[in-house]
Amino acid sequence: MTPLLAGHFSVDHSARLMRNYRYAVERAMRALGGWIALTPELSAKLLLGRHVWDLAQHADAFGKRLPELRAHAQVSEPASDRVVAFMDALEEPEAQQQTVERLVGVYRVLKPHLLASYHDHLVRANPVYEPPTRRILVCCIDDERRHIAAGETILGHLCVTPALTERAGAWQRRLEGLLTAAGGVTGDGLPPALPASNDVPVETSDDAREFIRLETPTASWPIPEELRAALGAFGDSLLARDREAVARWLAPGVSPDPAREALGAATLTSLRLVAFARLGHQRLVKWRLEGPDASVTVLSRWAPGPEGWRVAMLDVARIEAPHPALPRR
Repeated sequence: MTPLLAGHFSVDHSARLMRNYRYAVERAMRALGGWIALTPELSAKLLLGRHVWDLAQHADAFGKRLPELRAHAQVSEPASDRVVAFMDALEEPEAQQQTVERLVGVYRVLKPHLLASYHDHLVRANPVYEPPTRRILVCCIDDERRHIAAGETILGHLCVTPALTERAGAWQRRLEGLLTAAGGVTGDGLPPALPASNDVPVETSDDAREFIRLETPTASWPIPEELRAALGAFGDSLLARDREAVARWLAPGVSPDPAREALGAATLTSLRLVAFARLGHQRLVKWRLEGPDASVTVLSRWAPGPEGWRVAMLDVARIEAPHPALPRR
C-alpha cells in the first residue's frame, strides 16, 4: 500500500498550486471580460464572452478545493513577480486594432501552458487520496482543449495578411519568453509538451465556425417583417444620433449610456447591417456606422415582448480610423 499512498505533492504544495492556477485563471477571466467591449470583430467578441464563464468556473473550483487542503478558500497567489509581469504583458493589448494580440496571448500562450500544466499535474496526482483535485483538472483540461481549438479557428479567420501573421508571431514570442523566464504560472518550470495524441479535433471548437459565419457578409437575412421595421427605425435613430429615439427601443433595464458615449461626438454618414443571427427566440444584430472622423460598431440583442421587438442588450464601440496594416471588416 505504501507506493499507492506515496504522492508527488504534499498538502501544502497542492494548495500552493491551486492558488497559482487560480491567480492565472482569475486574471485571464478579468482580461477577457474587459476585452469584450474593446473588440470590434464579432467572432472574437462572442468567443471571449463564451470563455469568461468557463474560466470563472475554473477559478471557483480551485478556490473551493483550498479548504480541503487546509488553506483559506478562494485565494489567488502568483508564484513570483515574474508571473505577475507575464500576466501584465498579456493584458497590455487594449487598442481596437489589437484583437490578434489579445487572442494570441490567451489561446496560443497562456491556455496551451495551462493545458500542459494541468495534464502534468494530473498524471502525477495520487489517484487514491487526490480524486477531488484530479476531477477538477480533468474538467479544466477538457475546457482548455476546446478553448484552444476555438481560439485557433478565430485566429485563422483574422490573420488574413502576412503583416497580421507576423504581428501574431512576434507577440507570441515575446509572451513565451516572459512565461519561460517566470518558470510557468507555478514557478516550477514549464511542463513537458503534450504528445500529438492530445491535439484537439476542429469539430470541438466551441461554435467558433458559427461565430465566423455571423461575420460573413450576406445579401440578405431572414428577418421577420415586424423586426425589420423596428431595425429600420432604430438604425435611422442611430444614424441621426437621436439618443432619445434610440432609448425608446430599449427594453426596461437596458442602459442607453453606451450609445450616448459612442455616438455623442461622431459625425456619421452611412449605416449598414453587417451581421444577423437567430439565438433561440432572440436575434443578434450588428451594425456598422461610418463617417469622416470615426466608425462605430453597434451590437444588440433583440427580443420580442408585449410592445413588440425591443433591444435586450446593447454594446456600442467607438472605433477610430483603422490601423493601416489591418483590413477593414
